[in-house]
Amino acid sequence: MLDVTDAGSPQPRRVAPSADLRTDVPGYRLYEHGQMRQLADLRTVWADDLVAFLLGCSFSFERVLVAAGLSMRHIELRRTVPMYITDRASTPAGRLHGPLVVSMRPIPLERVDDVMAICARLPGAHGEPIHVGDPSVLGIEELGRPDFGDAVPLMTGEVPVFWACGVTPQVVLRASGCDWFASHEPGHMFVTDRDDTLLPLEH
Repeated sequence: MLDVTDAGSPQPRRVAPSADLRTDVPGYRLYEHGQMRQLADLRTVWADDLVAFLLGCSFSFERVLVAAGLSMRHIELRRTVPMYITDRASTPAGRLHGPLVVSMRPIPLERVDDVMAICARLPGAHGEPIHVGDPSVLGIEELGRPDFGDAVPLMTGEVPVFWACGVTPQVVLRASGCDWFASHEPGHMFVTDRDDTLLPLEH
């Protein structure tokens, strides 16, 4: 958790005090009574009792991985990282419950230990992967059919590596029967000017 706004305020005072969460996200999803619609901004639906939660994102560690000589297939192909709803239950919190969502990146098998070590230093960006290898262990039947984002190919010598994903709250809120909530469009996150090397301080 990187920031929580005051009730009614769209300003994330800790990470981006001059920002407006109603307008400064590239894409929004609004869920009402089980129905989802996409919005360009939240100005017409914002209310004085709303509170926003800002979570770290796995995109934040990608620059560090690229600097270490690891390619990000979805970036190379100009796609959105593939994301999957797993059969792993998130830890319930009150009436909130639901499955974990993960993002996946193909990684050369011989570089997996490097990836684990790099990401372990960035807990504010979900930290190290939660699983490496066989996707069926997470209840994922087919990598070519992600629930969110775009499929990417695995090359010879690569293994699928999975991280916890910030889309999890959307799936959890829907599973918990929440009548109304808004979130970012998967793959379209809020971006700040905070240095991602500071993320270990934010968990």
